[in-house]
Amino acid sequence: MISSPTEAHPNRDFSVTVAEEPTAATQRLLRLMRTGATDPAIARELGVSLRTLYRRIARLQSLLGVQSRFQLGVLAAELGWLRPG
Repeated sequence: MISSPTEAHPNRDFSVTVAEEPTAATQRLLRLMRTGATDPAIARELGVSLRTLYRRIARLQSLLGVQSRFQLGVLAAELGWLRPG
């Protein structure tokens, strides 16, 4: 099990931003993604536009150094970011 994003991506510096994650908003987004809801449904539930939703997901992918939503979900789970809520 990966205990930190640095183990998964040793060439990236996660020290500042990852320490601030997961925020409550990030956890809510990840929980909604985990349900398999469509992007429009997730955006509605969060009260944001689709563009904002895509930016938030892209920011998390960049933060964790992953290329896909699948990788994002796997790494978030391994880091313990997907807590019951």
